[in-house]
Amino acid sequence: MQVDTVRALIADHLAVGFDAVRDEAHFDTDLGADSLDMIELAMRLEEALDISISDDESEACETVRDALDLLATKVVERKAA
Repeated sequence: MQVDTVRALIADHLAVGFDAVRDEAHFDTDLGADSLDMIELAMRLEEALDISISDDESEACETVRDALDLLATKVVERKAA
């Protein structure tokens, strides 16, 4: 998984600058994402990375680091299957 590619996808989807997508950035307060944004973002990430993200997993991602950690785990699981 290319971290910069994921950051660029997040930045594009949320219409924020790439530099705003820092590990500690909160999706809601720092990046302005609402619940619909997060659902749509999860769908884009699922498609881009060929993974599946549950609603509970998506809702648990409060920061960019949370999302990157989840995505890394999902990619490893997909490759192991």
